[in-house]
Amino acid sequence: MSVKVNSIGLKGLEGYLVQVEVQVMEGVESVVIVGLPDASLKESRERVLAAMHTMGHPLADKKVIVNLSPAEQKKNGPLFDLAIALGVLKSGGFVSVKLPSDTAFIGALSLDGSIVPVQGMLPAILAAKRLKLKTLYLPYDPNIPEVELEGFNLVYVSSIQDVLDYLSGSQPFSFQRPSRILEDHEIRYERDFRQIIGHEFAKRALEVAAAGFHHVMMDGPPGCGKSLLAETFTSILPPLSKEAQLEKVSLYQLADASNESPFLPPCRSPHHSSSAVSIIGGGSHPKPGEVSLAHRGVLFLDELAEFTKKTLDMLRQPLENGKVTISRAHSTVTYPAKFLFIGAMNPCPCGYLGSDRQYCTCSKKQVKAYQNRVSGPIRDRMDILLSLKPVSLNQNDLTGNETSEEVRKRVQEARQRQFQRYGEQVTNSEVPFERLVKASPLREKQEQMIKHLCMKQGFSNRVHIKVIRLARTITDLKGERDISDEAIWEAFTLRKRRQKGIGNHTVHSR
Repeated sequence: MSVKVNSIGLKGLEGYLVQVEVQVMEGVESVVIVGLPDASLKESRERVLAAMHTMGHPLADKKVIVNLSPAEQKKNGPLFDLAIALGVLKSGGFVSVKLPSDTAFIGALSLDGSIVPVQGMLPAILAAKRLKLKTLYLPYDPNIPEVELEGFNLVYVSSIQDVLDYLSGSQPFSFQRPSRILEDHEIRYERDFRQIIGHEFAKRALEVAAAGFHHVMMDGPPGCGKSLLAETFTSILPPLSKEAQLEKVSLYQLADASNESPFLPPCRSPHHSSSAVSIIGGGSHPKPGEVSLAHRGVLFLDELAEFTKKTLDMLRQPLENGKVTISRAHSTVTYPAKFLFIGAMNPCPCGYLGSDRQYCTCSKKQVKAYQNRVSGPIRDRMDILLSLKPVSLNQNDLTGNETSEEVRKRVQEARQRQFQRYGEQVTNSEVPFERLVKASPLREKQEQMIKHLCMKQGFSNRVHIKVIRLARTITDLKGERDISDEAIWEAFTLRKRRQKGIGNHTVHSR
């Protein structure tokens, strides 16, 4: 007799229903798994055999055939262990429990029959709900945040015997609550804007970037504060929404990466020696890269010009589309990658082009070659360009500096205005342009002014649109309804602000 048990398969973050069909028959002791299983799934045979023996149900003189449907979809991971074991017990006549058609089972087996957590359980939970299943049996994992899904039950089990007891009705359901989401007042940031001396224009620019989720590129001599500003930037970002928290935890689970708090926006800062695969994602079984781990947060690339040109150019798709598609011979996987990009670089190889304190020893050719490591298309995708200079500690102090909490409050209010205007949690940098101008139409005089300034600066159509998006965000920070002329001028200032000598590759000589 063949038995069908529901489980969940994963293709990136996308889950799909897998029917585990099991048939036990007389023959030489063996377990055969078909349906395009990968190596980790083939090893389920030994785990299931050992678990059956431990439970007192050895499969001597039994041949077990396991079919994973849909057969054309490659399966990976040990998520199906529990479903296979239940199918073997039912098909072999060892138990007589009923396996409901609206229930699925996920989890890996230990040799003693206990059920242990595996990677990708949170995406599997969300997929089971989307597939309109009623109940999901799974092992308890303290790293999964609390998930409240209406009309959907999560039953946490520690062994196969627990599952059998629940299904037979001999033990009442146990609904354990996963780890609690942190509250806002429990969040502690390592850095604060109040500790940064000077750089008032840069702080304002970063506030605009946080409010509208705009990309930023900074340049300046060594020690001028680029890294400090970028590392402090996350302290002014609003906490993640419930949906964003689940996305973050799902991606970190799939990548097997540590996650300090699901409540905070992620901040990833890979070293410039990192490979393109580690940043974009990939592998024989594609896993999320740094751009996906930075989803809903910040990707900070320090020493931007030291990254390989190939790696930087691979950022074009996620910067534009907010996702990464990785194609392999056996499958194509798409991961979300909506991140706020911050790049920091020196203006030249020696680092002192445009500096008032030290001479630049680079030739014009060296400067041009160095800056060309960051291609035009990447620069064109930046919303804000900042050129920083060292701050004199003698002329500046901490007096009057705003705290990150004060700035974050304004950013949250600006975000809320955007959510109300568009009817969903989308920012000015992400919303389709047609929808933005429909909600915030420009006056004819403003349109002519923007066109004239963009033509004068030689801006592309993409930058033209980015200027309007910036102006909309600046207006939201002011709490105004219509885009003002002052907001447009400030947007142009944020886009074209360059240090003297850097934009035209002028080299100081003495």
